[in-house]
Amino acid sequence: MKDFFKFTLASLLGNLIGLVLITTMGIGGLIFLIIMSASQDSGPQVKDKSVLVFDLSLSVSDTGPNPSTSEALQQALSENTPTEIQLRTLVQSIDQASKDDKIIALYLQGTNSPTSAGLANLKEIRQALQRFKESGKTIIAYDMDWTAPEYYLASVANQVIVNPLGSLDIKGLSSQVMFLTGALEKYGIGVQVTRVGKYKSAVEPFLLKKFSPESRQQTQQLLGNIWGEWLRTIAPSRQVTPQQLQAFSNTEGILLANTALKAKLVDQIAYGDEVVTNFKKITGESQEEDKQFRQISITSYSKLPEVAKNNSGDKNSDNKIAIVYAEGEIVDGKGTSTQIGGDRLAKELRKLRLDEKVKAVVLRVNSPGGSATASEVIGREIELIRKQKPVIVSMGNYAASGGYWISMGADKIFAETNTITGSIGVFGLLFNIQDISNQNGITWDIVKTGKFADIQSISRPKTPEELAKLQRIVDLIYERFVSHVATNRKLPKTKVQEIAQGRVWSGSQAKQLGLVDEIGGLDAAIAAAVKKANLGDNWTLQEAPKPRSLEERILENLAGENTTATTPVDPLTQEFLRLKEELSTLTTMNDPKGIYARLPFNLRIE
Repeated sequence: MKDFFKFTLASLLGNLIGLVLITTMGIGGLIFLIIMSASQDSGPQVKDKSVLVFDLSLSVSDTGPNPSTSEALQQALSENTPTEIQLRTLVQSIDQASKDDKIIALYLQGTNSPTSAGLANLKEIRQALQRFKESGKTIIAYDMDWTAPEYYLASVANQVIVNPLGSLDIKGLSSQVMFLTGALEKYGIGVQVTRVGKYKSAVEPFLLKKFSPESRQQTQQLLGNIWGEWLRTIAPSRQVTPQQLQAFSNTEGILLANTALKAKLVDQIAYGDEVVTNFKKITGESQEEDKQFRQISITSYSKLPEVAKNNSGDKNSDNKIAIVYAEGEIVDGKGTSTQIGGDRLAKELRKLRLDEKVKAVVLRVNSPGGSATASEVIGREIELIRKQKPVIVSMGNYAASGGYWISMGADKIFAETNTITGSIGVFGLLFNIQDISNQNGITWDIVKTGKFADIQSISRPKTPEELAKLQRIVDLIYERFVSHVATNRKLPKTKVQEIAQGRVWSGSQAKQLGLVDEIGGLDAAIAAAVKKANLGDNWTLQEAPKPRSLEERILENLAGENTTATTPVDPLTQEFLRLKEELSTLTTMNDPKGIYARLPFNLRIE
């Protein structure tokens, strides 16, 4: 009888709460609560003698997944494995697994899709894999065809396995750029350029029909530097010399499975099912065909509380080290979720400057550049923060032009050896469609109140006087850029002028030139921030802005807030943005900055 009353009361109370929720929130609100409940689970579980599976098809970026609200909702209700992961989360997971007694091995599972992780990110991942191996645990890597980026990671493994019909790509790096000059001339599209920096090659595809000598020189040196680092890193792991690897690159390019085995670049030739059978033996699983070995994906493992705490300081500390991610093209205004909006990032940095609990800021930069004015807005906030607390920059895959502008004011700059940086130069790219329009019967007429009122028109070329005025603006911005570098980096201005000129450098070259201070990744930058702020062990990490949960996204939408305001783009730029997407697979190292998306009348530092 006692239980009867207890359950009856609970039922009545539940019905009453449900009635109140429906009345106050409506059916939509109740559905929202149901969705939230469905999205919560007890978290991943790690069984004894498990294998950590790192699928190399995972997309790795600094900020990690950034889905829309609908995509986030779909993911929450789906059982599909996530396809993206944050770089630091990935590295933390590998490091935690090296100390986890339940994880006995790591499986590097290759993919037929090219890995999306950039060069510098790959280096940080490889270093984490090396630490895992040095902990005494086994890494086994398998793929049908090993691409050069994947093999860069796989070469650290205890066992590198390839499919009998597979191959190993070590043909090297190349840079092929499509030059549009002939087509633009043929169809009557005019191009005018204002720029400073003889190595500022982003405009060359619109002006020339092949590489300029300066562009060829810098591209050859950059590729050679990055490829040399690839050779020097892999050679010791495979117990060969860099010269032997280069010989295979020159004579074979792509090694078939038997050749790769004979060259000792792989350890075994096997099928995927044979690899699975081997893992079953390691984990002690049944050998039945329909049974999988005991495993946990790295995306699931990353959700464990102990992984999040790894290398994140003392969560009970009030002293915060803030990590701010600047990833994407630098644009004026707020920008989109894949851009660095100058106003948006400056506002975030301002909050951190005024927050007394934030004792140091680590700015992670992964940007090819963009708007000069937006870069200046961000750079000013870095300057103001530095007056109050330490600022450390960690450069990712790219920190060039505008990416370097927002970095140079830091107390200390870290870069990886294969980070692409520098490109200290300015240009303006000016299109006009007068000829093609006239050929098709289109003409313009204009009424204006000032001589230069139509300087932004695409209907005609700029006059010599207009070009001279625009060039003066470019010269002024370049002079400011060079002066800032000289002041912040404590370098003679003459030296900065010599190493600037729009030239790109690898991280190792940049260190030699004084453009960066140390070679190292994000964790090294965090350690430097802790040391600079004299915090000892009394600190905790804070990501800024904090990633929004699904619940926060939905509540934001219900409140009518919009955090992804776009920057208006003119019609001609929209067309070039479309062209950029179509040509993205054809442009490589010479243009890591997306030359086909230049704003026609906006001065760029890319």
